[in-house]
Amino acid sequence: MNSFLRALVVVALSGGFTLSLPAAAPTTLTYDGNIPALEFAAGEIRQAAAASPAPPVITLEIAPARLDPQSYQIERATNGAVVVRGGDAAGAMYGGLEVAEAIRLGTLEALTSEPRQPFIARRGIKFNIPLDLRTPSYSDNSDAAQANIPEMWSRDFWREFLDEMARHRFNVLSLWNLNPFPSLVKVPEYPDVALNDVLRGRRDCFDETFPFSGERMFRPEFLDGAEVVRRMTIEEKIAFWREVLQMAADRGIEVYWFTWNTFLFSEEGKHGLRRAKPDENLVRYFRASVRELVRTYPLLAGVGITAGEHMGQKLGDLDKEEWLWQTYGEGVRDALKEQPDRPFRLIHRFHMTGLDRVMQRWKDYPGPFDFSYKYAVAHMYGMTNPPFIKPLLPELSPARRSWLTVRNDDIYSFRWGDPAFARDFITAMPGPDKVAGFYMGPDGYCWGREAMGLEPETPRQLVMRKQWFSFLLWGRLSYDPTLSDEFFRRILAARFPEVRAEQLLAGWSAASRVIPEVTRFFWGNIDLRWFPEACLSHPRHQGFYTVRHFVEGEGMPESGTLTIREWRERLEAGRPMDGLTPPEVAARLREHATAALRGVAELRPRQGANKELRHTLGDMEAFAFLGLYYAAKIEGASELALFDANRQAAHQVKAVRHLEAALGHWRDYASAYTRQYRQPLLYNRVGVVDIPKLAEQVANDIHIARDWQPGRIGKAPPRPPSGSKFGQ
Repeated sequence: MNSFLRALVVVALSGGFTLSLPAAAPTTLTYDGNIPALEFAAGEIRQAAAASPAPPVITLEIAPARLDPQSYQIERATNGAVVVRGGDAAGAMYGGLEVAEAIRLGTLEALTSEPRQPFIARRGIKFNIPLDLRTPSYSDNSDAAQANIPEMWSRDFWREFLDEMARHRFNVLSLWNLNPFPSLVKVPEYPDVALNDVLRGRRDCFDETFPFSGERMFRPEFLDGAEVVRRMTIEEKIAFWREVLQMAADRGIEVYWFTWNTFLFSEEGKHGLRRAKPDENLVRYFRASVRELVRTYPLLAGVGITAGEHMGQKLGDLDKEEWLWQTYGEGVRDALKEQPDRPFRLIHRFHMTGLDRVMQRWKDYPGPFDFSYKYAVAHMYGMTNPPFIKPLLPELSPARRSWLTVRNDDIYSFRWGDPAFARDFITAMPGPDKVAGFYMGPDGYCWGREAMGLEPETPRQLVMRKQWFSFLLWGRLSYDPTLSDEFFRRILAARFPEVRAEQLLAGWSAASRVIPEVTRFFWGNIDLRWFPEACLSHPRHQGFYTVRHFVEGEGMPESGTLTIREWRERLEAGRPMDGLTPPEVAARLREHATAALRGVAELRPRQGANKELRHTLGDMEAFAFLGLYYAAKIEGASELALFDANRQAAHQVKAVRHLEAALGHWRDYASAYTRQYRQPLLYNRVGVVDIPKLAEQVANDIHIARDWQPGRIGKAPPRPPSGSKFGQ
């Protein structure tokens, strides 16, 4: 191709005009090149079409009169040309992304002209953001958060992260920090508060002793030997975050800042500010900070607030809801006096407060006002229809809706992938008359760049790229839950052509069922009480869960599983089993694990040099060995419970045998884990996790069973209610 024709192709692909070329040439695209969302979709189409022998002629356009926001329609002409119409830029982008995907998968001919629209309008990520040593998140006391502080100030990170969100159809990013204001804004009345540069503390500053409330997440002594990871003025920081918000808007993503409201860290002592003295000056400072946040970032969609940790019931002379209104409510109102038509959303978490108290104080908020509720407490990987929101639902209406906080404090290390679970979870969510949207994410880990692998990429891989299939499932199914397993099989076939995709999907789904199965059976509602990757809670709770803990453990409310004590009582009394019994749970865990290991064995010989496939199979293997461990532990605990009741030595012998098997499975698990991940690791909510070292605790279960004296275990307590009155 001569230089003149090459120049014409460049102009055509940039959206300037349509140029028809022979089939061997790059695809012809028509779109408005001034709209970033369309430019992004066009780039994805170009990339996909580069490997296509006969790429089609494609048009991307926006047709708001015909379609709703985020919706799109794909039409194919008789000559093979494709027209994508979107109700807005985001809808046209999603349609363009689907066309790019169809080109890659070879399914372009199968595209239908049925309009697509989102099943859930707002589909989000919860991201605890470690901005700086002096403005920490709730999760900064962890290796992952500390590793990611520099990334939070990297344009390349956010560009890649936001592109991935758009590809998976997420359109909300919620950024959670205890008190981000000094890193984000300049407050004229408090000029000494804004922070220059970005600092990270010494690794020895962080350990298991931090309080769960977020207090002492920063202490002045942490500044000793602190590392400056970025040299930036506050003006440069403001310019940076304006750019990040623009990048998000260009991908159809709303951004919200969530805070915990009354933390003072680096501000302490400046301008007379003292957290121990919650006076009018403290109210003025937070009100001014909120005002400046809204003013400084015109693209910010809203804020989320928490009447929770570090507040108590009163601050000085003010009830905590009155304090929140005078700071956040009045701060937003101050800013919106200059922008009265700006729809600035406030999301009030139900955490540690009540509906009536909130409504009494916030009835005059001048914009969209929603609630937020921990939908599955800390464990989204348990039941597909968690029951905790049931008491709240009658109080919700189209005029009073809640967001769902979907917490993943179950799986930090491994690649998860079970389309059926994700689809069932999403379709069981309350409808748009009750729910404004959802955001999912962890408190105990940072979804930035991967920080635990033994073979890191350069730069380190995004967690969202490493766990791409999980994010794809949750994002795509929350936009369209009718996507079939066959569709996901095609996705896997394109990603991993070395292996049979149906085998991979079956084995991966089976492996991914291990954590939900065991969490339904053995329940710790909040993250510090249950980390299933390690059979662990925080040392200040129980630490490692022994066989006795499993005998006495409680199940997830309304999960349909019987605890070991409930099963024992029904067995002894000859009563019917009105739920899944512990032996049945163990059998199901073994079934999942066996299917996963069978899949790994069949696929390993064909993995070749594909590192990602090797790591994916390694994660499946780790899930499987963990499932076998829990199966044997549940069986051992069940036999021990019977021995405790009837003193028959045969049950004790069986208990010891099962727990010896559990130790072998744990060692296999530790071996699979450490082939890919480093240990030990510090997590914010459960402390130090060392999978190989925990084998000592696993072995101690055998001694507990051998030394057991019958009669120690009492009757099963009554089942607790599903949840408190809106107290999540």
